[in-house]
Amino acid sequence: MFDTMIFTKVLGGFCGALLIYLLGAWAAESLFHIGGGHGDHHEQAYVIDTGGDDGAAAEAEEEVDFVAMVAEADAGKGEKVWGKCKACHKLDGTDGTGPHLNGVVNREKAAIAGFGYSDVLMSMAGDSWTPDNLNGFLENPKGYAPGTKMGFAGLKKIKDRANLVAYLETTDG
Repeated sequence: MFDTMIFTKVLGGFCGALLIYLLGAWAAESLFHIGGGHGDHHEQAYVIDTGGDDGAAAEAEEEVDFVAMVAEADAGKGEKVWGKCKACHKLDGTDGTGPHLNGVVNREKAAIAGFGYSDVLMSMAGDSWTPDNLNGFLENPKGYAPGTKMGFAGLKKIKDRANLVAYLETTDG
């Protein structure tokens, strides 16, 4: 019943079907190829416009008057943000892992005697912690003072930074 001619026909049928499938796949890939990110010269298939420009958003945030934001900020909300800081800092005049922060607003940088500041903060000793300087440091400590010992990633929301600085202004120096 099964002889070599039947096996040859079945094998030829499978090989022919595979060949047609592979040629069809190659033709479809050639016709409808949209990139895929291979090599150096690839293009994005489509772009979704979200209505905003990242550069414009960054520019708008830079133009914000942080001192005015601090004047309008809520110190009560800043006390809640302080919860992220109090693991390392204190407001009672004693140092923890970090220096105490009571009276830090407008205080000279690296001014706490006996605290082991990083070299980068020691080099800023003539400057003071103005609200704008605190804003920059609280947003990205490692970006503001590369080499700082502070391991905190920073506060990304400008309202949180303004509320925290408003709260720190209420602490005694």
